[in-house]
Amino acid sequence: MPLLTQGRRNDPLDENKNGPISQELNGSSASFTTVGAEITQETGDFFSSDAEGDPDKPTEGFSSIEDAINSLREGKFVIAVDDEKGDNEGDLIMAADQASPESIAFMIRNGSGIISVGMKEEDLERLMLPMMSPVTEIGDISATASTVTVDARVGISTGVSAADRAKTILALASPDSKPSDLRRPGHIFPLKYRNGGVLKRAGHTEASVDLVALAGLRPVSVLSSIIDPKDGSMASTPALKQMALEHDIPIVSIADLIRYRRKREKLVELIAVSRLPTKWGLFRAYCYQSKLDGTEHIAVTKGDIGDGEDVLVRVHSECLTGDILGSARCDCGEQLDLAMQLIEKAGRGVLVYLRGHEGRGIGLGQKLRAYNLQDQGSDTVEANVELGLAIDSREYGIGAQILRDIGVRTMRLMTNNPAKFVGLKGYGLAVVGRVPVISPITKENQKYLETKRTKMGHLYGSDLPGGLLKEFLNPTEDNATN
Repeated sequence: MPLLTQGRRNDPLDENKNGPISQELNGSSASFTTVGAEITQETGDFFSSDAEGDPDKPTEGFSSIEDAINSLREGKFVIAVDDEKGDNEGDLIMAADQASPESIAFMIRNGSGIISVGMKEEDLERLMLPMMSPVTEIGDISATASTVTVDARVGISTGVSAADRAKTILALASPDSKPSDLRRPGHIFPLKYRNGGVLKRAGHTEASVDLVALAGLRPVSVLSSIIDPKDGSMASTPALKQMALEHDIPIVSIADLIRYRRKREKLVELIAVSRLPTKWGLFRAYCYQSKLDGTEHIAVTKGDIGDGEDVLVRVHSECLTGDILGSARCDCGEQLDLAMQLIEKAGRGVLVYLRGHEGRGIGLGQKLRAYNLQDQGSDTVEANVELGLAIDSREYGIGAQILRDIGVRTMRLMTNNPAKFVGLKGYGLAVVGRVPVISPITKENQKYLETKRTKMGHLYGSDLPGGLLKEFLNPTEDNATN
């Protein structure tokens, strides 16, 4: 069943649509085109997207998710790639409980030689397989979560042959296996599946287990990265498609799998709605709880979302130091303030505040450690790398579901970050324009903003058109407070 209803959702505050709340929310306001802050004019630079059609329709040049499910159900392979653009990693995937010496030999010939097995946490705990690195267990969601390697304890020789590896994989896939059935280390690499699958982490481990589970099989997968036989590099997308054609293997994108699951599953639940008077004006607040981890997120709306078309939207990542304490190290607090101002002036819009995104997903404590490294000369990207953490491990699937539940369909997204558009892709939302959210450069945040521009693709400073750069670098008193 599709997750969301069309148009504006019903909520307790709609019962009195002619009351003071409705009048305040729907009263006359300046249209977006009359907003005076010149540093926020709309641009059509790094993205535009048509409204999504059928979520089950595969991306051009790829197989459908249903084709992949049927192939796995028949004991055959699937190739999974990230999306239709750029340099993608491609993995050969099959169901673990259908592994055979022949199928594993095929994976060894066409893959990297490393055979991994995607498994859910409960199976890893049952088999007493600890994480290889405690850092990934702490919460770096973008990292591959590898456990110690294993071999089957009986019925194999060295453990390296295709037959030996198939036997180990079958032992991992069996619900009856015990810790004593495995020896450590070995030649098979178990990988921990993140609860929620591709809707929580758009990784190959999650995609492989999700696909196997959708096929009605035990949720344990086998996967191996496909390489170019000439130079050992990752196979290109055209090469992956050629391999799929030659061997009659369905090739699917994780973006399509996200769309497929999103259409069928609800991962957030609305738990409370209230009027919310703020320093910017009167808003309506929605509290949503994630069914994946229980995290509570908040969305605030202004005006009538109506048909959900052309809505001014900000998806804001939690930043306690910037949003609450006014940290000068970043521009998060200023962006939040400006976004709320723009929505108030437009008279219609939504701001989604995503919790659990502290420090681009590394958490408050790790962010403070990164600050110490920045004080020693590292930039914000280098600091994360030195800590062994992802540069940016945020994901926006929950935010996308919240937007759809509120009724948003197409939006003008307030952001400087192209990754937010990519992160919303696959959830039935179309971004029809970008509204820059620019705050003044200061001595404290200059290096941070420059690093985000040069290393993370954000649009700042010299990327701004014409006269906007002057206003950005030398804001007038009026613009600095808008």
